Amino acid sequence: MYASFLFLHSATRWALLISLLYAIGRGIAGWAGRRPFTRHDNLVRHLTATMAHVQLLIGYVLYFQSPLIAYFRSHVKATLPFEFRFFGWIHVLLMTVAVILLTIGSAAAKRQETDLRRFRTMTIWFVPALLLIMMAIPWPFSPLAHRPYIRMF
Repeated sequence: MYASFLFLHSATRWALLISLLYAIGRGIAGWAGRRPFTRHDNLVRHLTATMAHVQLLIGYVLYFQSPLIAYFRSHVKATLPFEFRFFGWIHVLLMTVAVILLTIGSAAAKRQETDLRRFRTMTIWFVPALLLIMMAIPWPFSPLAHRPYIRMF
């Protein structure tokens, strides 16, 4: 079961990043171009937040089943390599905060009265969420933790 969640997590993380970049692009274009907030824009806003929630739930399942995290929790007071601390605290905390920002931004954008304010609100909240996600991803080139772009099982 852990392997199936790991595969699902690997597949959906790229969809979330693409969706978030697309939502931000539409937000900036709508904000700068003063165009109407269409049904498609609303769908993009909603699906991006929904994908973030699904990804976070999958991440929590993996977090609490991970042997790496189990080792971290049992040795939390010991001096551990930074990669253990990255996955034990930093990664999960930053990803949770990013999804909270996306949720607030999505809900706030939905409740705005003008199209310009919808685009502006969505962009203002989604950009910091994207930055947090980008910081929390264990990129292959990262000095914090190393993971391949796509894991082969």
